Amino acid sequence: MNDLLLDMQGIAFRHEGSSWTLAIRQLGFAPGGMTGIVGPNGSGKSTLLRLAAGLLQPRDGRILFEGKPFDGMSRRRIAASLGFLPQETPPMFDYTVEEICRMGRYPHLRGWGVLTAEDARAVKAALDATDMTALRHRPLSRLSGGERRRAMIASVLAQEPRLMLLDEPTGALDIHHAAAVMRLLAGFDDIAVVVVTHDINLASLFCERMLLLRDGGVMADGPPDAVVVPDLLHTAYGENLLVQKHPATGRPLVLPTACRKKAR
Repeated sequence: MNDLLLDMQGIAFRHEGSSWTLAIRQLGFAPGGMTGIVGPNGSGKSTLLRLAAGLLQPRDGRILFEGKPFDGMSRRRIAASLGFLPQETPPMFDYTVEEICRMGRYPHLRGWGVLTAEDARAVKAALDATDMTALRHRPLSRLSGGERRRAMIASVLAQEPRLMLLDEPTGALDIHHAAAVMRLLAGFDDIAVVVVTHDINLASLFCERMLLLRDGGVMADGPPDAVVVPDLLHTAYGENLLVQKHPATGRPLVLPTACRKKAR
């Protein structure tokens, strides 16, 4: 467990005025490989991610980041090693894609805050990786929803964090760019990547580890073959699901079995 970047121990969290509770006995993330968090609406996926990012405080338990509790760590210190992408980003000024990406370097800036050659290299690499180089001078108002999402992912990549926590990073992306983003995120060997997604198939195809949440708890934690199985999915989502193997990779895929109402 000493190699964990993030270690959540005995966590209990409840939103004010709600009886619903997220309860996590122990959960950790280590460098290498991508973890996909799936589960039905209201299961606690985004809440878990915000706790992991230090944006919410648990009622009980503790969260260690790089072996130290979040308490007493500045947000800039955390951001130097942890990149977080929320499900929805707040309204921003009409920055260009490159300006948004450059903001990801803020935790690393020193002195007068001028970007160094190393910062410029990180920004360029992030734009290239997200296929946004050609749009780097375009303002946010002239981007599609999917392009804005890729610009935000580029900003997180430019941070060069040791841990990336991404809430629905492929939301609004077409199938080509969604697969490209997941393939990119799955390719890091020296950082931990955690992705919340409603797309079980994308998670199964690209993640080495999956967490299945239901009613504020972890139902299953393991490789896709151990998590994307009929019994678990039927309990979490309902009966009208079919699990088959991908014809090329052999990984499990989920399909609906009831596409239309039966004729009377």
